[in-house]
Amino acid sequence: MALRRGIYIVPTNRWYIERTVWLIVGGVLLTSTTLAALVHPLWILLVIATAWASIAVSLTGFCIVGNILKRLGFTPMLGDPERGDFYFMQTDSWYLERRIYLAVGINLTIASVVSIVHSPWWLTFTGFVGVAMVWFAATGYYCIMANGLYWLGAEPRLAPLCKTAESLHA
Repeated sequence: MALRRGIYIVPTNRWYIERTVWLIVGGVLLTSTTLAALVHPLWILLVIATAWASIAVSLTGFCIVGNILKRLGFTPMLGDPERGDFYFMQTDSWYLERRIYLAVGINLTIASVVSIVHSPWWLTFTGFVGVAMVWFAATGYYCIMANGLYWLGAEPRLAPLCKTAESLHA
């Protein structure tokens, strides 16, 4: 991977499966983090389950929410066309979007466990990730994790021709 410049922006012209999954998961993270902070700390287990599902999607391509959305008529942008009626994210290489699922799952798992065993202030991290996912799904613009991986050279599939800072100001 070669270092690069620019900003990673995904298409926002329609609600495809992956974008809608980010919106739903962001809402789940915000809800479960709020419940863990205000009602009972064990609500963080829902964040951990979401994190493990994210890791599983990155490793196997299978996404329960993606399959439900496919049944509801949403179309994928990263779906594996060889899987027929089921939604499986492409797993032929470690492209940027797939790496995001893995990194987010690992980071959420660690922050959730630390929030239980060390300090509930770690819930701010899981809440931040929820806000970031909702923001990215709604705008397609500036996900910290996506841009960090993009700058490090990970190849995106949703937006292979990303904009550079110079082209945004031109």
